[in-house]
Amino acid sequence: MKNFIEPIEKLVEEFSSLPGVGRKTAMRYAYKIINMDMEKVSAFSQAILEAKQRVKFCEICGNWTDSNVCSICSHGNQKLVCVVAEPKDVLSMEKVKNFEGTYHVLHGLLDPLSGKGPDDINIKGLLKRVKEYGVQEVIMATSPTVEGEATAMYVANLLKPLNVKVTRIAQGVSLGTDIEYVDEVTLSRAMEDRKEL
Repeated sequence: MKNFIEPIEKLVEEFSSLPGVGRKTAMRYAYKIINMDMEKVSAFSQAILEAKQRVKFCEICGNWTDSNVCSICSHGNQKLVCVVAEPKDVLSMEKVKNFEGTYHVLHGLLDPLSGKGPDDINIKGLLKRVKEYGVQEVIMATSPTVEGEATAMYVANLLKPLNVKVTRIAQGVSLGTDIEYVDEVTLSRAMEDRKEL
């Protein structure tokens, strides 16, 4: 390669290692960094280091936090717990303004084909939490994939003997969608989850 500049190439490689960042985007990021003034580059790199050093898992729910217990667990209703697969799912669920409960992050889903079993995700933490905090309802908010459904059913089977109400978020036809374009599995789920008007 004629115009090989090692520091730029290293930067491109690092950006390329991020999910969803291809080589062209990584090159744009690298050139943007090079064109920044030193003060901005220093602030950018300091923000990365500080996030890596200070952000950890909440001791109760497993969500990202910069303290031992996240703000949601500090102020939310511990009797109502919404179970999600990843910390990013908490951000999505928090858009639902009328949810007063807390969350529990599994850090993955059951996936036997990939060798991911119950001991590989945060199910033990959920069981401990249910007993310690007297949880009354657990809402399973995992994705409607094979892995998400299997995880929801597995967790429900573990919790039912503990007299905990286990519910599943409703899934079906989204607002503004024409029925003719909805697949049969989604329509079937929508029919099962129908509500009285």
